[in-house]
Amino acid sequence: MKRISNIFSTIALSSLFFSQTAFAQSGQPWIHDPATLAECDGKWYTFGTGGGGLVSEDGWHWHSGPVRPGGGAAPDVLKIGDRYLVAYSATGGGLGGGHNGRVLTMWNQTLDPQSPLFKYSDAIEVAFSDGDEDNDAIDAGLLLDPTNGSLWLSYGTYFGNIRIVELDPKTGARKAGNKAKDVAIDCEASDLIYRDGYYYLLGTHGTCCDGVNSTYNIVCGRSKKVTGPYIDNMGRDMLQGGGKMVKGAEFRAVGAGHFGRTIIDEGVEVMSFHWEADYDQSGRSVLAVRPLLWKEGWPVGGEQFREGTYAIISERRGYSLELAVDFIRQNYARQRGGWGANQDEPVKPVPLQTLSEVSGSWPAGNIDVRVGDYMFRPHQQWQITAVPEAGGYLSSPYFKITINGSERALAAGEGNALTTVASFTGADEQLWRIEQLTDGTFRIMPKHIPGTEGINTKYVLYSMADSTPILAPYDFKSDNSKWNFAKLEK
Repeated sequence: MKRISNIFSTIALSSLFFSQTAFAQSGQPWIHDPATLAECDGKWYTFGTGGGGLVSEDGWHWHSGPVRPGGGAAPDVLKIGDRYLVAYSATGGGLGGGHNGRVLTMWNQTLDPQSPLFKYSDAIEVAFSDGDEDNDAIDAGLLLDPTNGSLWLSYGTYFGNIRIVELDPKTGARKAGNKAKDVAIDCEASDLIYRDGYYYLLGTHGTCCDGVNSTYNIVCGRSKKVTGPYIDNMGRDMLQGGGKMVKGAEFRAVGAGHFGRTIIDEGVEVMSFHWEADYDQSGRSVLAVRPLLWKEGWPVGGEQFREGTYAIISERRGYSLELAVDFIRQNYARQRGGWGANQDEPVKPVPLQTLSEVSGSWPAGNIDVRVGDYMFRPHQQWQITAVPEAGGYLSSPYFKITINGSERALAAGEGNALTTVASFTGADEQLWRIEQLTDGTFRIMPKHIPGTEGINTKYVLYSMADSTPILAPYDFKSDNSKWNFAKLEK
């Protein structure tokens, strides 16, 4: 929480993120220094500087409601067993003009203040800085090591070093005799995560608390040991100022800070953070949730899926999702090329086949879908449009997927079938969840499948064979579950 001072590989990834305005988290997602997202009884929670925080029933629409005593700054929250451990900073960060900080921890059985089980334990001090040493005890980040169950706390700001200490996962107290270790400089709002044999130290670099002029960005290094050293992609130690970029500004949003990682499913991860200033939200500091990708062992902050006209391409073989209608040839006289060609004949662009040229032969009712050779023909052109009033999930609202230029909408059918209906009605089976996976591909899920109960979180658009799409259980290890998007607009 530093004060102001002077101090993509496929068609889908290369063409997806044009300059359309991104969707802000719905509701009133105003927060500064958010904690890592925590799920409790089907709701998502995060805490922020000053006490309190945000809650969401679906991961998309956020409002105030959480309670956290102690005030202070930059909390983090972590579920350990059936309890939630909250760490926060009582002072420091230049608050009150000094850097004599304190990090404290406390427990609760639930994050829901309406629950009869809701009661925080007494806070325990686990780190301290006296204002003169080369550390500022603020900006807590928690890691429960999945390899051995040990618990670690990172903390610190630009005023000195980032430090880590070991805590007792049963009590939340600092382990007796444990000494803090310096692991980074020139960053703050640190967090620790573990993946595939590496520990990653995420830190926030740049200036904060200056609205649209804030330069916050998130960087990282990695180590084979939780105690470091943390080295970036160029071999530079974070204790010497190293750090690989994870997330910087997006168009109309600046100041990415306070990283948190949430694993939704195998191969489906998101990162939470705040924008210091969202241009479309009155320049407020707001909660942001974005896909978290992994490239050659390094975390990369993704961007939200954007509205547009796309071909939906199967990762299985590169075929395109299309209406199951007759292929209609384009009657266009081909100019001769090569030997014997008239070199003086002017070049003329070939017009694209239009919807009106082919749709007259299509059935009026439901039309099935299939997968076929990618030809960017009208029966393969899908307009994807956000339907934010229908709710959403972590990172995005639901979308409708229609044939471009029409209201014919992709829909889930009974028995895990796929179809298209003549007109979009807003029914849950016509709403789609589009999530980017850690490898850069996407999974596509209907909100609801007729004949089942509740919101679907299991079945995805699945290329069962080269020409047969169905709805089947998501499997990150299978290319059948994965899709790409080729943008069809200039």
